[in-house]
Amino acid sequence: MKLDEAMAERRSIRGFTDEPVSRALMEEVLALANLAPSSMNTQPWHFHVLSGPVLEAVRKGNTERMLAGVPPSREIAAHGKYEGVHRDRQVEIAKQLFAAMGIAREDAERRQDWVMRGFRQFDAPVSVVVTYDRALEEHGPIGIFDAGAATYGLVLAAWSRGLGAVINGQGIMQSPVVRECAEIPEDQVILTCVALGWPDEGFAANNVKSLRREVAENTTFQGFDKDGQGRRISRS
Repeated sequence: MKLDEAMAERRSIRGFTDEPVSRALMEEVLALANLAPSSMNTQPWHFHVLSGPVLEAVRKGNTERMLAGVPPSREIAAHGKYEGVHRDRQVEIAKQLFAAMGIAREDAERRQDWVMRGFRQFDAPVSVVVTYDRALEEHGPIGIFDAGAATYGLVLAAWSRGLGAVINGQGIMQSPVVRECAEIPEDQVILTCVALGWPDEGFAANNVKSLRREVAENTTFQGFDKDGQGRRISRS
């Protein structure tokens, strides 16, 4: 698959088949993700690939703590409540997903079940926990930025091989559970996780593609000539 095809066709997958994903395929996908650029070539990201009983233990711990009312415990700052246009986009994708799944606004039980699916990593056969080196925390958000680039590379590489994935912050909401079950070293900060597997073609939400802005809506161009050409200024 060409890069532009992967980028244009990719969508978040939230329903998976029971077919397992091999370690060899994951190593192939992660080798591509590792090619992501990073500040000063620091390469601060780490991938913890969970499956089988380890992933089941994470699902169980996340679910039990959330249902018991234990407050979320993330290792990076929570985004809080979105407002304005960001809230509008959040609501829009929720409407698309609920419409696809036939979940009515007043159906509290099914809405709650949908939320809990996220804490279970959408029942995917693999979850990749993404961390970055704690030593870079004092340097601001650059480690998070670099790990984000690698995470996008992971998702694109998976898609190009027929795998589906969704970047899933809910999966690490109870980070102490994830850290213990996955044996994540203390010198790494848990950032997010990626639920990954073979897409279930019969799962309606998998056909949802979020609405995106046109380039003109989020981009400005400065210094181009009247023909739209960007040129380097020669120096004498």
